[in-house]
Amino acid sequence: MMARTVLTTDAGADRNGAGASGIQRPISLANEVYETIFSQLMALKIAPGARITVDNLARELGVSQTPIREALGRLEGEGLVHKTHLIGFSAAPQISARQFGELYELRLLLEPHATGRAVGQMTDDMLATLAEAAGVMGRRAKSGDERARYSQFARQDAVFHDLILQSAGNELVRETLAHQHTHFHIFRLMFHSRVTEEALEEHEAIITAFEARNAAAAEAAMRIHIERSRDRLLPVFDE
Repeated sequence: MMARTVLTTDAGADRNGAGASGIQRPISLANEVYETIFSQLMALKIAPGARITVDNLARELGVSQTPIREALGRLEGEGLVHKTHLIGFSAAPQISARQFGELYELRLLLEPHATGRAVGQMTDDMLATLAEAAGVMGRRAKSGDERARYSQFARQDAVFHDLILQSAGNELVRETLAHQHTHFHIFRLMFHSRVTEEALEEHEAIITAFEARNAAAAEAAMRIHIERSRDRLLPVFDE
């Protein structure tokens, strides 16, 4: 299950230049290794379905096998890595066109309504946390590593949507969407700046509706966001 309602940054890439020349001595080695592999999966450096060799990663990152295995186990829980008996680890396969359509149908059924409902439940403190998770402020303070920004936004996007569902107060809806690992699978479809830039604008519209305490506008903004996200990624399946 993916971590929820805790906004994290792509610390491995930002602090230590992970993925460029190995990992330097971090505060938390296991977490740095996890963030590095997560970033490679999000940016398609590790392709969907590709074999993941523990020995190769240990050499590439300059660490022992233990934090590699810990990170891969964590990523397995998030649906990004599969482990097969007697074979080992591999990146989760890409979702199919059918799975993609079903996923967005589920989101459109659940998220807009939950967003409208969340307006009446959201405190000022929760709104401030949501605005941070939306990633809008970070768009003006870009790091030099595009892959790091992309993986960081994938995580921010997951937290942003989960915070709204948490505020709506329906744990069954929240757990249902979290179990699908929706955002991580979606971001693996295409590594492109358009995915983040346009999503940021849509997040901004959702935040504006929350600030105005306008439930109808928030519901509409979330519906538009999900529909546009679907339309951005649909061409992937035409290739």
